[in-house]
Amino acid sequence: MTTVHTLASGSSGNALILKWENGLILVDAGISCRRIRQDLQALGLALPDLDAICITHTHSDHISGLQTLLKHTNCPVYAAAPAGRDLLRRMVLLEDRLHAAEGTFIIKNCSVTSFSTSHDAPGSLGYRFDTPDGSFGLLTDSGVVTPEARAVLPGVSLAMLEANHDVEAVRSGPYPYFLKERILGPAGHLRNEDTAAFAVTLAEAGAREIVLAHLSRENNTPAMALRAVETALRAAGLSPRLSAAPRDCLSEAHVLGGGALCSELPCFVSGS
Repeated sequence: MTTVHTLASGSSGNALILKWENGLILVDAGISCRRIRQDLQALGLALPDLDAICITHTHSDHISGLQTLLKHTNCPVYAAAPAGRDLLRRMVLLEDRLHAAEGTFIIKNCSVTSFSTSHDAPGSLGYRFDTPDGSFGLLTDSGVVTPEARAVLPGVSLAMLEANHDVEAVRSGPYPYFLKERILGPAGHLRNEDTAAFAVTLAEAGAREIVLAHLSRENNTPAMALRAVETALRAAGLSPRLSAAPRDCLSEAHVLGGGALCSELPCFVSGS
C-alpha cells in the first residue's frame, strides 16, 4: 500500500510524506525538523527511515527545515540543478548528498519524474511518483499549468494541485500592488479556476482523488477552492474524491488507487 500525508501546506510551510512498502520520500522541508520528526513518529516512522528528500524549489516555506534535517539523516537530496546551486550557497552538509532531479530517476522501486513549473525561484519543479501501487502527482507553486505538467501528470491516480487564490479576493484584498501582481502573474501561484480546469483534465485521464494544496490564508478559503473545483468536475460529469490539505497539521492518509484511510489523527476534515 502506498500513502501520501501532507505535514503542512501553505505559505507558512510545506512538506509531505510518500510511503510505500519499500520506501519513504519526504517532499520539501518547509517546517522545522522537530515537526517533521514528530509527524513521522505519529505515523510509526523515524527520520533515519527516509530514503530521499525531493525539493520543489528554494523558497523558505519549502526548505526552512532542511539544514537541520541534514544533520539527522543520511539520505540523498534531489533538486533541479539551478535549485541545487542555490541550496549549496546556503547550506553545509549538502554537497556530497545533492543529486540532480532531471527527467526520470529511481528511488528504491519508485520511478520519479520531475517537470518544470512556472515560479519565481530557480529550477522550480513538480513531481510524478510511480510506485508499485499507483501514481501520485504534485503541482504547486506555479503561476500557470505548464506544458510539462500537462505532459507528465495525466494518468496519475492521486493528484495534489495548488489552488492558491481567488482572483477577486487578491484584487480587492490588502496586499500591496507589487505583491498582487506577483501572485497573479505567470510566475506566481495557481488560481482556483485554472486548478479546476486541470483537475478536470486529470480526472478524465483517470485520477480518482484530487487534493487541493497551498491555499492562501488571505486570498482563498477551503470552501471557495473546493466549490470552484467541484463545480468544474460536476459540469464534466466527473466525481473523484476531493479535499483540501490542512494548512499546518498532519493530514489523513491518501491512498494511491483508492480513497482515504480512516485514522485517529487530528485535523482530517476536508478543507480544514
